[in-house]
Amino acid sequence: MSNENTTNPFDDESYRFTVLRNGAGQFSLWPEFAEQPAGWQVQHGPARRRECIDYIESYWHTINPFAARA
Repeated sequence: MSNENTTNPFDDESYRFTVLRNGAGQFSLWPEFAEQPAGWQVQHGPARRRECIDYIESYWHTINPFAARA
């Protein structure tokens, strides 16, 4: 087990992020430096982490993407 101080890039406030959305209506906070995964489209950003989280919270009202389609 390592004692190195490692920071998860998804938690690092010094990075800029984008908000991605997939075809199922799910959102993801994504570091700007990381390659965008296939099937996901940029919805917001790049911006500060907090701004992206606020965007997700204001547009993603349910974690179940199929609830809105029922």
